[in-house]
Amino acid sequence: MAMLLGGALCAALPALASADDKAALQGAEQAAYLDGLKRLYLTDNERQALLAHSNALLETYALRAGYQVGQAQRQDLLYHFSVGGAGELVLREETRGAQGTAIAVRNQRVAVFGIDPFIRYECPTGGIRCVLFNPADGSPLLSILRDHQGAGELAKALSFLIRNVQKG
Repeated sequence: MAMLLGGALCAALPALASADDKAALQGAEQAAYLDGLKRLYLTDNERQALLAHSNALLETYALRAGYQVGQAQRQDLLYHFSVGGAGELVLREETRGAQGTAIAVRNQRVAVFGIDPFIRYECPTGGIRCVLFNPADGSPLLSILRDHQGAGELAKALSFLIRNVQKG
């Protein structure tokens, strides 16, 4: 309750908030986000909660063949993150043909030490997908169903996950 009142006061009186207050509020928002994920996934481990949330979002917003009406080669595009070695995430990409006949699996290692953890994404107006970009080199990392809110939530979760893995 006090946190809600404090947040409402800071929002109502932005001119009175100092830079220190804004940094503290961001820290409080981050802590609340991570605590919420830990409660949601019934764990005390931030990394496990972030992995579970990221993978749940990848499942929810997966680019499935059914969404690709009119496409010549419709296919399911499924992803799953795991933690590899120190400072490394592993992205598993599974591609399935429309009838589930052809399956291809590719693993991509993403080194996270020394990179900006911010995940950038684009959801072109004319397309059916959103693309999230690798923060290391700006190359396309993965594609999901075109949903701005879903892409934003996934980018946020992955950014927190990268920060967590960077801590060691």
